[in-house]
Amino acid sequence: MNNVRFIILLILVFVPIIGFSSGMDIDVERRPLDIVAISIFIAFVAITLGISFWASKHTTSSSQFYTAGGNISAAQNGTAIAGDFMSAASFLGISGLIYTAGFDGLILAIGALSGWPIMLFLMSERVRNLGKFTFTDVVSYRLQKKPIRLVATLGSISVIIFYLIAQMVGAGKLIELLFGLPYELAVSIVGLLVVVYVTVGGMLATTWVQIVKALLLLFGVTVMSVLILINLDFDINALFYKAAAVHTRGDLILQPGSLFSDPIQAITIAVSMMFGVLGLPHILMRLFTVSDMEAAKKSVFYSSGFMGYFYLITILIGFSSIIFVSTNMDYFENGKLIGGSNMAAIHLSHAVGGNLLMGFMSAVAFATILAVVAGLTVAGSAAVAHDLYAEILCKGEPSPRNELLISRITACVLCAIAVLLGILFQNQNVAFIAVMPMVISASVNFPILILAMYWRRLSTRGAVIGGLVGFVSSIGLIIAGPKVWVDIIGADRALFPYDYPALFTMSAAFITIWLVSLMDRSDGAKLDRSAFDKQLIAAELATDVSAAVNH
Repeated sequence: MNNVRFIILLILVFVPIIGFSSGMDIDVERRPLDIVAISIFIAFVAITLGISFWASKHTTSSSQFYTAGGNISAAQNGTAIAGDFMSAASFLGISGLIYTAGFDGLILAIGALSGWPIMLFLMSERVRNLGKFTFTDVVSYRLQKKPIRLVATLGSISVIIFYLIAQMVGAGKLIELLFGLPYELAVSIVGLLVVVYVTVGGMLATTWVQIVKALLLLFGVTVMSVLILINLDFDINALFYKAAAVHTRGDLILQPGSLFSDPIQAITIAVSMMFGVLGLPHILMRLFTVSDMEAAKKSVFYSSGFMGYFYLITILIGFSSIIFVSTNMDYFENGKLIGGSNMAAIHLSHAVGGNLLMGFMSAVAFATILAVVAGLTVAGSAAVAHDLYAEILCKGEPSPRNELLISRITACVLCAIAVLLGILFQNQNVAFIAVMPMVISASVNFPILILAMYWRRLSTRGAVIGGLVGFVSSIGLIIAGPKVWVDIIGADRALFPYDYPALFTMSAAFITIWLVSLMDRSDGAKLDRSAFDKQLIAAELATDVSAAVNH
């Protein structure tokens, strides 16, 4: 009965948005209906809805809603983490950037991967040992709970909303291309489906949706890569030679500088990706879905392997799209690629595999978006219902029923916000949009988290002020940068020259935390520092217990 009430609620939330979207006068190119793509799309939606209703029988508490009760295996969780991270920004956005600019598109892929060794060796063990549902639990273990939870939740919600925008843009463009539906209606449908997954099935349903999606995506890109190599006679050198020969930039696409001529721009984007991934709340939350620390480390190890393989193939897909897509006028209208550079990978699947492969990859790309949005929505629900309601308002003693109710209502609201912002940002490259939450994550979540776990002198005052400095500076400089100030607002010149300022904002956060903590002589600071020893003991004890159990 509860699930029925929530489905009615989400319909009431989304029907006005869908009605408004469908009533707009949108000039959209109509494609002939692709029966293969539609069939796969419907089959995936049916399967995932079935998973959600199956999971609903096991989702009766906040613990099960947030972390599936910690009963996910390491292999399953590793696959789900990969499914959570291999997003529309990765498959569509990064391949689209490589299609547009060549080598410079690799910066995002390399940056995203480079953070995972730090996650594996420095963070996964302590995060799993010290936390319960969210990374905010970890930082509040030794710091004063109310102020640090407020700042950490602010960072989490901001990251989640920006990340949701990237997924919604990818989903809208994909459905617009595939079904000829208006963009606004497409993103509204995505929001409606995700709310069903999350409100009905929680983290258990989200996990299995991510697992199915990850396996389908890895299978699809593998088939694409094999077909590409067959067309190139398995000559990798020919790939880059032919790409340079047909691209308007020529040999420049094989060297840095075609997209990011300023080396500071390239460095700050790499910093955003590398350290941003270490503070993503929906990724960190997955470390709590397994039973112990050992399983958490194995999860990160498995996911790193899957993602390394995926990004390697993404490079192949990006350069191949230059050869097979840019030279075929069937994929262009009025001199522009249909669907924009975000759809280069989808057009490539048609070029090498016909309607069958294009239909499959379109449906898989859509599944990718649904899975990532579901994971983000669960994390956002936990940030509001657990971190704010349960731990701050109810002081750690919430009504289980009310907490679960607030989690589900938050999921509806977050998806509605994501739909509206997805419409606003519809003309931006999804890879660029996805870097924006990375900047906030690297500037707010990561500094507080890593210092809370490893620096004895950290104080609550330092963490709060430094986190706020990172948050305000990252939001402010993103708005003042070219992507918002010029492309969105329409100004002639940006106030800040770099698109993604993590190099500056993360440094500002760390320096502020360091200075304020060192100057903090208050009694609260003394308690924060003495609690560091208790934290070390708790972390080591949990490690020893985990090792004994596994032995």
